[in-house]
Amino acid sequence: MKITPLIVQLRDYCPTLASRVAAGIDLATLQAENLLQTPCAYVITLADLVSNSLAQNLTQQPIRDRFEVTLVLEATDATKALDLLHDLRAELWRALVGFKPGSDYAAIEYDGGELVSLNSSRVLYRLRFFAEFQLGRNLPGQPAESWHERELDGLTSFTGATVRVDAIDPADPNLKRPGPDGRLELTFSGDVTP
Repeated sequence: MKITPLIVQLRDYCPTLASRVAAGIDLATLQAENLLQTPCAYVITLADLVSNSLAQNLTQQPIRDRFEVTLVLEATDATKALDLLHDLRAELWRALVGFKPGSDYAAIEYDGGELVSLNSSRVLYRLRFFAEFQLGRNLPGQPAESWHERELDGLTSFTGATVRVDAIDPADPNLKRPGPDGRLELTFSGDVTP
């Protein structure tokens, strides 16, 4: 998942953060020093969880892209910081839950949150979200998303078939055992027009 649409969405719809939203950095850096004035948020992609393909003869694999938003708040007054955390969490939900980060994605859903760190100067709280998409195209005209689709795209078009039938019965009495005698009893063709 691209992180830019998430950052833009948070900057536009979380007024308390006042555009203090950036791409994620490691937890040690956030605990040691803060690059943005508090309150602020850092967004980072976490992982993707993959389910088995929904079809047997093509790729239709649901993928859940997970990301997190880490809120960084000043904690000189713990009560004030925790109240602000409650309000900011609600702002994040209003900004992200239901938002589609791309045309291939379903709406974002909330996946839980947790306190990461609390000391005399800083509170770090992590909120996890996810959005799902499908690996494998939905329509034949879309570009290939897997090797199998690419391979199928390279095949020549099916234009029709000719069937020639050599029936087992009636068996030829001149043959030692019953079976096809080498004479075609039936021939037919079918053309496919897209």
